[in-house]
Amino acid sequence: MQCCRNIINIRRISRLAQARTASTFSSSRKINSNMYCPSSRISMATCIFDQSSSTSKIFHSKKLSTAPNENEFIDSLTFERVCEETLESLSEYFEELVENSQHLNTADVAYSSGVLTVTFGPPYGTYVINRQSPNRQIWLSSPTSGPKRYDYVTEGNYWIYKHDGNSLHQLLQEEIPKIVKTKVDFTKCLHSLVS
Repeated sequence: MQCCRNIINIRRISRLAQARTASTFSSSRKINSNMYCPSSRISMATCIFDQSSSTSKIFHSKKLSTAPNENEFIDSLTFERVCEETLESLSEYFEELVENSQHLNTADVAYSSGVLTVTFGPPYGTYVINRQSPNRQIWLSSPTSGPKRYDYVTEGNYWIYKHDGNSLHQLLQEEIPKIVKTKVDFTKCLHSLVS
């Protein structure tokens, strides 16, 4: 059933692109490129539209290593569960780190309603890690590296920032030791990937 929907969608896209496309194979065929087919994870496809029979055929395709929106393959219930587990385990680990760091006597860790706030105090700043249910992402605001949006990778069971390919826990593994002045191990947290 999903395959049929994708073929229908490709046909619709081809018909819309038909008017915009300058390249022509013959008077009855036009080409449309750069279509995305989520269910098959084909990222780039060249689709030939045959005007005489109103059909489309995929002429060439190549796959990306990850789909553009990995989190669209995760249902909302799974997202909420995984997100809650991730944020709770991060909260517990941050509390442990703050408790064991004598120089962070004004630091505070607060977790409520999908928002984890870790205030290290001057001069380190505040980290905010929160759930974004509509986008199915976790957003991070770091005083060191700025804002980032993480998508959940179901096959690997971790959160990744697609612009640089680093995981949420990898970023924390790199930034937090400079603040707590001790070794950290974010692999203890759920849904982590640290290299």
